Amino acid sequence: MKRTLLAFLISSFLFSPALFSQTDDESVPPGDSVIYETDEVVITGTRTYKRIIDIPYSVVRIDQSQYKFDRRSAVQDVLGSVPGLFLQSRYGNHDTRISIRGFGSRSNTGIRGVRILLDGIPESEPDGQTRIEAIDFYSIGSIEVVKGNSSSLYTNAPGGVINFINDITFPRTFLSTFNYFGSFDLRENGLKAGIRSDKYAFLGTYKYHHFKGYREHSEDFWHVLNMVLESNPGDNSRLTLLGYFADGLIRLPGSLTKEQFDQNPLQPNPRDVSRDAKRISRKGRVALRFNKYLDEDEKNEIEFTAYGTIKYFERTAATYRIMNRYGLGATGRWINKSVLFGQDNEFSIGGDYFYQSGPIENYQNLNGKRSDNLLYLTDETIGNTGFYYQNYFNLIPGKLDFLATGRYDRVLFDQKNMLLEVQSRQRVFDAFTPKFALNYKFTPYIAAYTSYGFSFDAPAGNEMDNYPLSSDPVGLLNPDLKSQSSKNFELGIKGNLVYRGTKFFNNLLFEATFFKSVIDDEIVPFEVLGEVYFRNAAKTNRLGFELGLGTEIYNGLRFKSAYTYSHFVYDEYIARTIEYDSNSNLVFIDRDFAGNFAPSVPEHNFAASLSYDYPVSEGITIFLKGGVNGVSGLWVDDQNTAKTDGYFLVNTIVGLDIVKGNFNLMFNGGLYNVFDKSYVGFVNINSARKEFYEAGEPRNYFAGLNIGYTFR
Repeated sequence: MKRTLLAFLISSFLFSPALFSQTDDESVPPGDSVIYETDEVVITGTRTYKRIIDIPYSVVRIDQSQYKFDRRSAVQDVLGSVPGLFLQSRYGNHDTRISIRGFGSRSNTGIRGVRILLDGIPESEPDGQTRIEAIDFYSIGSIEVVKGNSSSLYTNAPGGVINFINDITFPRTFLSTFNYFGSFDLRENGLKAGIRSDKYAFLGTYKYHHFKGYREHSEDFWHVLNMVLESNPGDNSRLTLLGYFADGLIRLPGSLTKEQFDQNPLQPNPRDVSRDAKRISRKGRVALRFNKYLDEDEKNEIEFTAYGTIKYFERTAATYRIMNRYGLGATGRWINKSVLFGQDNEFSIGGDYFYQSGPIENYQNLNGKRSDNLLYLTDETIGNTGFYYQNYFNLIPGKLDFLATGRYDRVLFDQKNMLLEVQSRQRVFDAFTPKFALNYKFTPYIAAYTSYGFSFDAPAGNEMDNYPLSSDPVGLLNPDLKSQSSKNFELGIKGNLVYRGTKFFNNLLFEATFFKSVIDDEIVPFEVLGEVYFRNAAKTNRLGFELGLGTEIYNGLRFKSAYTYSHFVYDEYIARTIEYDSNSNLVFIDRDFAGNFAPSVPEHNFAASLSYDYPVSEGITIFLKGGVNGVSGLWVDDQNTAKTDGYFLVNTIVGLDIVKGNFNLMFNGGLYNVFDKSYVGFVNINSARKEFYEAGEPRNYFAGLNIGYTFR
């Protein structure tokens, strides 16, 4: 009780980092630890350039200045405190479960239900499955998060969109190096360079990541290279070349039963150790983008992007699987600004195309080595084609805007058994998803918004695996699995109040959103003999509330927080469960899950921090931050047989930033999970073996030194 009271008092005074649509005004010279002044214009929310206050739903922009002293090893380090967003980390930055308003919570591997972009180009594969090894947070300059249904603009985005944008907006040429080390043999070293001239800008970063892991058999090692080259070949035009390459290995410790977790939460699952469960991955992408205004008044703009991808992937589990994938994609859009019925009108149309194909080999797994005998050889093609339109109409000048969008998507799965030429299967999922929204500005800095729309989420490739009890158990693809759809409503208010000339509380940023989603045929995982498969639940009702607040208490003393309430319940759900009895025999039981809570989503999720920038002298700044994260318990399965304990985590960060002439030195360090709280950081939902539990990070530290030089 005393600990709970202490955690509550701490959380009342500490506010969360970097959550909001608008960024604090800060201006220092460029470099890796350096920040640039930016405005609040984003493109991810509407696929056109809009100020956040004018977008009729919840959009968050995070600038690198808001996490410049933080650790940057994993996505939760930069996104862990966004209202409505919940992250569960398994092994550092790999297999992090990202869920927005519950979408994405079903995935036990990779990211689902949330569209992930890198510089506006899909990092998500055509089926919506995403891994983010190639995203280097030292190279990222800003992050845009669209919360809630985005299916009317993006493929497989019922939960929203996250766009990681490389730091190409630097004003002057610079060179920097970053070096971090920490607990569990964490080492991150890299270089970052930016070159700018009148017509060209080049950004290049290289990072080496080494981490032994806080659980046995959880080490990972990565090389990541990112590059952006931007030029202006003519008036009102821009040509951009983008590319990355990532190469690495991660070992997987597996999930534990409650007994194993209570005995030692950091131990690995013995079965995963005996299999040497791991992933070896090499992936790359090259893209070319062209933007041009077609007239001097900039009323018509076109953009076209073409890209190619490669991926090599080895995974050891029950079998040894090797995948080779080659992909081609393109996106295009046209934006027209005009006057319609005497009012401003903006119309845009666009399309996306992304196809991947290649062989999948399956071998016996002999203690982490593949056998010589080929068990299966499958040629797989996954493709997505989509077209969208959008019309943004100003009903009352400067006050009321109406947005109508709609998208048609077609997702294709095609598999051929290369050992049995007669065996092949193809499945197609398609849908049209419209959305309507209103935005009313009480003042130029306060707006209320509401939207209603439909979403469509096709199964991912791994979710299409057939299982022994399907209607066609010998087929290549599950014939019974359908796409899930939902109806989504939200109502909210957001604002940025600035009081110039005051010493205390001179600004207030806030956003509050109520949302409701009704999901039909929700896709959920289940197990048969230790293998994970997927099926449709009947209907789920999701109700929630998000709140973000922030203010500058006094010069340099910032106070920010985020809270999310989630009430996600199965309305109708009767399904056959496949379980082991007390004698370890497989049994089949029909159960009614109606009224149960959806697993792996906390009812309450709170984050808070208090930070202080203190200028010691000209060019020297000290930074201090303390934060807390509070998460209520998580149900572990659809049956609601068990629930994890809630937890509060306390983190601290210190930093020293020195700017002398052209040089910039930044020292930073932190202590995470200060009180060494043992908690469940990831829930492996619906495990037939009751292996639900994976430990979160114990107490750990990091320290870093960044050195930069700016050419003036």
